[in-house]
Formats: sequence, structure tokens, C-alpha cells
Amino acid sequence: MGSPSGRRACRVVAFVWVVGLLLAITVAGCGKKSGRKPTLLLYCGAGIREPVAEAIGEFEEAHGVSVQADYAGSNVLLSRIKLRRRGDLYIPGDMHYVRQAEEDGLIASSKDACYFVPVILVVNGNPKQIGELADLARPGVRLGLGDPEACAIGRTTADLLEKNGVDAAKIEPNVVFRSMTVNELGLQIKAGKLDATIVWDAIARQYPDDGQIVEIPPENNIISTVPVAVLNSSAQPELAGKFQAFIASEHGREIFARHGYSTELPE
Repeated sequence: MGSPSGRRACRVVAFVWVVGLLLAITVAGCGKKSGRKPTLLLYCGAGIREPVAEAIGEFEEAHGVSVQADYAGSNVLLSRIKLRRRGDLYIPGDMHYVRQAEEDGLIASSKDACYFVPVILVVNGNPKQIGELADLARPGVRLGLGDPEACAIGRTTADLLEKNGVDAAKIEPNVVFRSMTVNELGLQIKAGKLDATIVWDAIARQYPDDGQIVEIPPENNIISTVPVAVLNSSAQPELAGKFQAFIASEHGREIFARHGYSTELPE
């Protein structure tokens, strides 16, 4: 059975062993927690997805971080930011949305990333002979437009029609598709479901085999500035600022240019 002092010694040794094991588990758990990659949450307009995805890959590799991107229409994203009150960065398709967010105290800083130029995208061959915005009201034209309440191209399209004296009511009977993002409009042209749509120049260039571009004269057009903004809700503002600087840097602009986006303000 052993002496009482011997049994006490065994209990002390067992207690010390258990405490040591618990400490080791705790330290290991802390090590795992501290070893997690810092993560940024980015709200990004769907029309900028391709260059931003490439930029994210480079930034993650260079800084050992993770960037989670939420892609959707610019206005949809703004609504999510207002509702959630969390996240680190916002890249909408037009400066208008950042100004709105600033009014609500959501923006810490903003820098320009690139520019969007609206164009008319028609199916190859342009069978409806569309040469200007007014032609979109011709009978029989299957037209797709962005939803002004969801995406930047939708809002800009409404402004374009007004600027050029085109009655939206006359165009409405031709609208067979309303999109939540600009990307969907290009896909509809590719699928042959539309005769024409209004998209950003960079999106139109993604469909060289399916559509052709009808340019809108500069004096009649509305150019959109695409900003990258750091949100006041960011839990890691310094890291978010580094991503912002990367996107707005010369190298970041080169990424956008490779994908067909305008990095200089069109004349």
C-alpha cells in the first residue's frame, strides 16, 4: 500500500504533471491563434472583379494575409456596409457611392483606382444598326440595362439618358433584362439574348467574339471614377491602408490596365 508520505508524494507529482499538461495545451492553443493570418474584408463592385482578384493574390502573398472579397453591385454593397457596420475596404464602381458612405461617417480615406467609360455593347454585326443612345428606343431592340437601385452602371445609364435627352419611358418597352451587376449584361450579349446593352468599356472588351463596341462621344458621356476606400469600421486600418496604397500604386494600376481598365482619365 505504501506509506502516507509516499502516497502524498505521488499525488503531488500527479498534480504537477496535470498542471503542466494543461499549460502545454493552453500555450499550444495560443500559438495557433496567434499564427492565424490577418484577414481583411473587402466590399468590391462586381465590374472590377478580375483585376481586383489578381491584386488580392499578389497582396496576400507579399504580406502573408487573407483578403475576403464580397462582390456585388455597388449600391447593394453600400447597403450591406451600412447594415453590418463591419469590414475594411470598399471599391464601388463610382465615386458617388463613397460620397454617400462619407455622409454616414463610414469612410476613413479614399484614393482613385481607375476609370469606367460607358459604351453601348451590341451583338456582333450590329444587326439593329445601333449607332447612338437614341437608337435604343427603336421598336424590336432587345435591350438589357443595369438596375439603378443595385449597380453603378444602372445609375450611370439613367444619368446618360437624361443628359442626352433620351426619354427613358420610350426605351423601357425594349428592356427585356434588368441586372444586379454589370457583368450579367455582358453575359447576356454572349448568350445572344440581347441586341444591345450599356456597360463599362472594360467589361465590353471581355467579349470580342460575341459583341462590338459602339462608343458614346466624350462630350455626351459620363466618366466614372472608381475609388478604393478604407472603412472606419476596419479593425486593421494600417493593413487596410496598405492594400489601398497597393491598389492605387503604379503597379496596381498596371494590373488594371492589363485587364483593359482605364487608368488615366479619358480626355
